[in-house]
Amino acid sequence: MKSLLPLEEYELFRAGFDQPSHVGLRVNTLKISVSDFISIAPFSLAPIGDWEPAAFTVTDDSRPGRHPYHDAGLYYLQEPSAMVASPLLEPRPADLTVDLAAAPGGKSTHLASLMAGWPPDLSMSPLRRMLDQDGLLIANDVSSSRSRHLAENLARMGATGVLVTQSEPERVAAELGAVADAVLVDAPCSGEGMFRRRGEVEWSEAMVAACSRRQQHILSAAAELVSPGGRLVYSTCTFSPEENEQVIAEFLSAHADFGMKEPRRGYGFDKGRAEWSDATDDIAEQVSRAVRLWPYRFPGEGHFLALMNRQNGPIGDKVEWRPFGRRMPSAEENRLWRTFANGLIDLHPPEERLHVHRGRLYLLPKTAPDPGRVRIVRYGVWLGEFRPARFHPAHDLALALNAADVRRVVTLSSDDPRLAGYLAGSDIPADGSSSGHDSWTLLTIDGYGLGWAKRVGSTLKNHYPHTWRRRGGHAP
Repeated sequence: MKSLLPLEEYELFRAGFDQPSHVGLRVNTLKISVSDFISIAPFSLAPIGDWEPAAFTVTDDSRPGRHPYHDAGLYYLQEPSAMVASPLLEPRPADLTVDLAAAPGGKSTHLASLMAGWPPDLSMSPLRRMLDQDGLLIANDVSSSRSRHLAENLARMGATGVLVTQSEPERVAAELGAVADAVLVDAPCSGEGMFRRRGEVEWSEAMVAACSRRQQHILSAAAELVSPGGRLVYSTCTFSPEENEQVIAEFLSAHADFGMKEPRRGYGFDKGRAEWSDATDDIAEQVSRAVRLWPYRFPGEGHFLALMNRQNGPIGDKVEWRPFGRRMPSAEENRLWRTFANGLIDLHPPEERLHVHRGRLYLLPKTAPDPGRVRIVRYGVWLGEFRPARFHPAHDLALALNAADVRRVVTLSSDDPRLAGYLAGSDIPADGSSSGHDSWTLLTIDGYGLGWAKRVGSTLKNHYPHTWRRRGGHAP
């Protein structure tokens, strides 16, 4: 970096690594408004910029990852620079949007909230809003374990109009074709922008070169998914020109139907360094429209972002995709689901969108293309699973509901001492707000879905998932 930057700028760059990193928090507007969250937030927050009203840094020494509001999906802890990519893509409510390298889910959950529109209609829970949602987000990751974690994060945030897939980028492109209005490539990189947070790291020039080759490969696959007139964002969390300006310059040279767009810039949004691109003048001029976020100019760790659009063909002239081939519930499965749903939930998902896979019942998004050979990890909302003579609701369903959606609910406040026990997996005492023996009950925190319990006498038997439970409860 010293050889690339002017001396004065390099000194600012180097000094930035002696400063503490920022804790970023993005309010989840799929569930709560920014103003309502600020009124109940148990931590001190500072807004990052008007480019994203839901973006904040935590300015005290609290531990927001341990608060039960986090378990209920009221916010996502996300590095501030990483919050720029999804607004740059500008996904719209009716778009088919693809996040091609999506795990662990920060940018995917952000895309889902933006696709709900602004300001979002928070009179409805995520599940109720899904019934009329036209758009679709396909969140993909190549890793099996990471894609499962991605699905959990999307469920926690109440992102309902989503297909979570696990496949190589080129297979996703080959199976779907140019169907997408918007595609995000948050590319695997050498991670130089994360050095301040991580401390000890492995790094080499060979790693940078290998990342650059891999990024070109992923970006070329992403291009095949973009419909004419569609948008493509490429982002990394590294400073290296070989992975940033030079990747974009090579991509633009090889894809004449794509061009760089000038994005709406916020405070601290620097331009791409055209002189680092090793490109011809016309390509270099486009590269300068990229966004660089430096830790000494922006309250984050560092990012590079490039917004492009596909220019050839009639706008919106997408490839025709095949509709999803769903498996309908059997008569007995439908009876078990309806017995559960009619007795508890005050909304009725349409039968033509119910899909059964390996004993699990899902509510499909309104828009759902056939994925072909792409492996699906999660189909819309996981409603629950069929067990002998009964239906067992999924934790994902609880996180997509609120108190107004159900007939049996226990609402706990954030300082209720029972919360720690519930999140740790313990049964808790029932109160007068729940009735019925051996009946499913939704537990909420301040009205927001948190998980399931079954009332047995004066006790609420815990059904919080084992993999989500905490040791020692929570620390507000």
